[in-house]
Amino acid sequence: MSWTTISYAVSERIARITLQRPDRLNAINTTLARELEAAVARANADDAVHVIVLQGAGSDFCAGFDLKEYAEGSSLWNQDMPWDPLIDYRMMKQFSERFTCLWRSYKPTIAQVQGHAVAGGSELALSCDITVMAQDARIGYPPARVWGCPVTGMWVYRLGAEKAKRMLLTGDVISGAEAAAMGLVLEAVPAEQLEARVSELARRMSGVPKNQLMMQKLMINSAYENMGLAATQTLATLFDGITRHSPEGQRFRAHAAEHGFHDAVRLRDSGAPIPGSKPTPPGLEA
Repeated sequence: MSWTTISYAVSERIARITLQRPDRLNAINTTLARELEAAVARANADDAVHVIVLQGAGSDFCAGFDLKEYAEGSSLWNQDMPWDPLIDYRMMKQFSERFTCLWRSYKPTIAQVQGHAVAGGSELALSCDITVMAQDARIGYPPARVWGCPVTGMWVYRLGAEKAKRMLLTGDVISGAEAAAMGLVLEAVPAEQLEARVSELARRMSGVPKNQLMMQKLMINSAYENMGLAATQTLATLFDGITRHSPEGQRFRAHAAEHGFHDAVRLRDSGAPIPGSKPTPPGLEA
C-alpha cells in the first residue's frame, strides 16, 4: 500500500507508524485517519510485528484535527440549522473508531509524543496502551472550552473523574512532566531521550510472544469495557456534534469564518467568557 499522510516501517519486531503532515503539525484529516487505521490493521496481520509505535514527523506529535479547513470552510462539521445530529454522529463515529483502533489493536501500541498532542492529537496519544512524552511536550483538549468533546472518552479512564474534570472543565494544556505527575501518561523524559526510551520499552515488549501480549491486553481492556467505555464514547460523540451547533459553537464558527480559525482559538483560550449563550427560557430560572 502506498501512503500519503503516514509512513510505515518494520524493524526488529517493531512497526513504526509516523504521521507525515509536518507542515500542518500532523493535523488530522480524513485521509490520515483512514491510513492510520489501515496501518494498524497491517501491523496486526504481520507475524513479524509484536509492538506498534505511533509518532509524528517534525516538531510535533499531532495538533488535532485540521480545523483551519473544517472551521473556516463548509463541511459536515458545519451543518446549516436545523442540523441533523445523526449525520454528524456517523461522521464523528468513523473518526472515533479509527482513533481507537490503537486501543483495540491486538498488539500493544506506544505513543511517542514530542511538541504538541492537543485536541484530536491527544485522542490519538491516549488511545495507545502506553504514552511516553517529552518533558517539555504539551497535551490537552482546548476544544472542551467550546466546539468540542473528546470522542474517545479516554481522559476519564486515564485520570479518574476529578482529574479528568480538572482538565476538561478548563481546556488547559499541560506539559509532559505535569501529565506524568498527574498519571495521564506513563512517564515524561528529556526530549533528547524520548526516542531511546520508547525504543527501550518497545524492544522489551517485542520479546514476548504475540499470544501473550494479546491475552494480557484483552484482559486489561475488558475491565474498562465492562465499566462502560463504549457507552461513554457514544455519548461523547453525540455531544461533540452538539458543541459545534450550540449557540456558542455557532458563534465560534462565525468568528472563525470571518476572522480566521486562529483568531477564534485565541479568543477561546484567552480565559474570557465564551460568548453566544441564549437567555434562560421563562420557567427554567429556578
